[in-house]
Amino acid sequence: MRTGIVGLAILGLTACAVGPDFKPPHSPGTDRYTATALPQGFASGADVPYAWWKLYECPALDALVDSALQGNPTLKAAQSALRQANELVKAQRAVLFPTLQASYAPTRERDAVGTLSPTLTSAQPLFTLQTAQVSVSYLLDVWGGSRRQIESAQALADAQRYELAAAYLTLTSNVVAAAIQEASLRAQIQANQAVVSGARDGLEILQKQLALGSIAQTAVMAQEAALAAAEAQLPPLRKQLALQRDLLAVLAGRSPGEPPAQTFELTALSIPKDLPVSLPSALVRQRPDVLAAEAQVHYASAQVGVATADLLPQLNLTATFGGASTTLSTLFAGGNTFWTAGASLSQTLFAGGANWHHKLAADAALDAAGAQYREVVLTALQNVADTLNALQFDAEAVAAGQRAEQAARQSLAATRASLTQGSITYLDLLNAEQAQAQALANLAQARGSRLADTAALLVALGGGWWNHPEHQP
Repeated sequence: MRTGIVGLAILGLTACAVGPDFKPPHSPGTDRYTATALPQGFASGADVPYAWWKLYECPALDALVDSALQGNPTLKAAQSALRQANELVKAQRAVLFPTLQASYAPTRERDAVGTLSPTLTSAQPLFTLQTAQVSVSYLLDVWGGSRRQIESAQALADAQRYELAAAYLTLTSNVVAAAIQEASLRAQIQANQAVVSGARDGLEILQKQLALGSIAQTAVMAQEAALAAAEAQLPPLRKQLALQRDLLAVLAGRSPGEPPAQTFELTALSIPKDLPVSLPSALVRQRPDVLAAEAQVHYASAQVGVATADLLPQLNLTATFGGASTTLSTLFAGGNTFWTAGASLSQTLFAGGANWHHKLAADAALDAAGAQYREVVLTALQNVADTLNALQFDAEAVAAGQRAEQAARQSLAATRASLTQGSITYLDLLNAEQAQAQALANLAQARGSRLADTAALLVALGGGWWNHPEHQP
């Protein structure tokens, strides 16, 4: 009866775990990202699709993203790190089970029979002693310290799982951003080439007029300066385009000398309509960085339990069974076996306050993790708000660019009509053509910014990684 009561008491103790039980942080107490309501074109509360880049309706972009997901080494490294973290959790769980060890030790010995009594009953001075034994030890998790260690390992594995999600999200967003930048650069280069061509044609006309004596040298010099300025715009754009092609190759897991087969033009990228915007309460359950920060809070919470358990007594059970003989056949014969069984209760009485300060350090780490989590949440809300504001102004910039391009196009048409009537010179036509080309370059840049900020919004909302089972970390 007394033994049963003791056993129940031990089971009761091992069912508890000291330290705080982790509870997920509260969701943000707001239902909006910006001070003003969302404009048209946004679906509040909608979920972000997994393959969010398909909203651009560009098959070449879809193919490039799929290639990057298959070949990018950074993503593979994150997948391997997650496997490592999961295996470490399994290894940590072993502390809940007894440790069983077996040993076999043959030794060749000779007794000093002239001085000491012989070891063997046969009084043989020279013999081989063979000893085999099995030992069992079990540290009772009375205070739950071992379970808190497992909990902390699982929290780190969860953090690594969200790091994998972040790696996936970073990869896809980088591929899309680079493709959009390439398309914008190609449009800007094409428009600037038209400006250079017009400036060059204008210079030839002015040089002919100078030869005829109808204009001054200063007019030619001014046009030469305009041509040089227009030509100076092209090398930086071509440089950026080359860098984007190198980046796309590396993102896809290839060397820069093996650029992707896909090339991108603005006309092939559609502006997504009715962009989904999840609520702030959903955002904290979707953003990988927020979830990883939450996992770090969980880890710090479990470590407080570990440090608390280290302050309390530790109970360890041990048992040994074995045999010793000069021959293997009689190793476990009667009289040759031995066994031990025991328990030990240990408590650190003085260690310079180390364990107590470890507990205080764990408390401080938990406070720091909580503060860092709140900072990550605020940054996530800011990211979404920034992209929403950027998209609103991007739309205004595109609209203004379209009006400017339309006005330049109409001016060019009117200039061509006037040229046929002989009321203006051919140089006036070239100037009108350059103005339209510059308007096209500005419009291409505005459209590229809008497409890039659209991707930034979808990424800021978490990128939909949770919606595809095959790629869920």
